[in-house]
Amino acid sequence: MLHIYIDADACPVKNETYKVAERYGLEVTLVANSYMKYPTGGRIKLVVVDQGLNEADDWITEHAGKDDIVITGDIPLAAHCLDKGARVLGHSGKPFTDDNVAGALATRHLLAELRDQGVMMGGPPPFSKKDRSQFLQKLDQIVNAIKRG
Repeated sequence: MLHIYIDADACPVKNETYKVAERYGLEVTLVANSYMKYPTGGRIKLVVVDQGLNEADDWITEHAGKDDIVITGDIPLAAHCLDKGARVLGHSGKPFTDDNVAGALATRHLLAELRDQGVMMGGPPPFSKKDRSQFLQKLDQIVNAIKRG
């Protein structure tokens, strides 16, 4: 059955995901390195993994499968989940696919090198209402595409 996994520690679209999941009666698993508040009494659960690099990513990679949906901004996690047949959606509503994940990994590597050399400073632009809207629309589309087969 279709399941949504959220790489939850820094996810800005948890509430949006809950709304879509509720609309379709889907289960959601938040995976994080520490406890966080979440809606209880429904189809949402929290898994708290050990502290450490990639613990949440490893848990999600182990549990996500074909036609599950993974919500993450972590490109290496996205690549692993795509390999398992999961659909992966970034926070701004841009899906990770087999066609674009290698380029995203290369860009991530290049930007990290530029930051390490002091050539480039700062991070991504602020999260906008447009990003939230695009995320909601794309998540809804992905759920419907999976349900149609």
